[in-house]
Amino acid sequence: MKGIIFKIESKNYYVLDENDKEIRCFLRGKFQKEFSIKKDKLVTLDIAAVGDIVEFILNKDGTGVITEIKPRRNKISRKAPRIKGASIRGERLEQIIAANVDNLIIVSSWINPKFNNRLIDRMIVVAESSSVEPVIVINKIDLDSINERKKWVNLYKQIGYNVFETSTINNLGLDELKKFLKEKTNLFWGHSGVGKSSLLNLLYPGLNLKVSEISNYTLKGKHTTVTVLMKKVDDNTFVIDTPGIREIDPYGIKKEDLCHYFKDFKEFIYNCKFNTCTHHHEPDCAVVKACNEGKINEDRYKSYLNILETIEEDLFFE
Repeated sequence: MKGIIFKIESKNYYVLDENDKEIRCFLRGKFQKEFSIKKDKLVTLDIAAVGDIVEFILNKDGTGVITEIKPRRNKISRKAPRIKGASIRGERLEQIIAANVDNLIIVSSWINPKFNNRLIDRMIVVAESSSVEPVIVINKIDLDSINERKKWVNLYKQIGYNVFETSTINNLGLDELKKFLKEKTNLFWGHSGVGKSSLLNLLYPGLNLKVSEISNYTLKGKHTTVTVLMKKVDDNTFVIDTPGIREIDPYGIKKEDLCHYFKDFKEFIYNCKFNTCTHHHEPDCAVVKACNEGKINEDRYKSYLNILETIEEDLFFE
């Protein structure tokens, strides 16, 4: 039988079969054995992920055993959170969020928590490097009475990204967003409290996802979604709700490749003096020149430098 993993809890893999029936499955022992053998060269924390297409056999008790994980066309992942006190090589492994994704829906609220363009740029890099379409949603626009957000809306649209402005209070922008999501697999990602679950509940009544609150002390969201959860909401349309994140470091990117995931840099990067230019300190850098001339947005260039500093070359295994 064939299906798609829609939720993972401990050693339980919940699969939606071709008849939309939910089946609790386990991994066949061979996967666990292979995982153990590779542990000395391990780069990922995950054997299987939400969104994986799998084959399984059905037991008499109604549970299933996953016998094969199909090749992924892509995956959204990040560096796993740093192990406290650890300093060994390769301590930060790959954490796969979901596989076989069409759109990465980057959700940021305008206020509570405050709009964060640095996080958006990091998520764009994750999407671009994974061959996934990044889509920006600026939520809680009812709290922007003087339209300050338009600076960012115009910037990202000019670069070439789809940007949606939404409000769950006034039901603004929801119809346009829902139309865009149709017949795609859409992963919603962002800080806690930005309104991911609230948006999904309004877009698809009946999901009944738990909604987080905002801390009066920190003005940041509280974690409500505790695991990655995929839901089929229409024919060939899936949404993936994720726990709110505090930070994100893109995984598997080298310094010399980072510039390729900034679309607004592309017309300049091949005019640098050195083909190994990291667009930071090298002489005759066309990207730096373009930034100085206002052809590249200064905030975007600062985001690039910020990500460049966090790329750790020793995290890559041969």
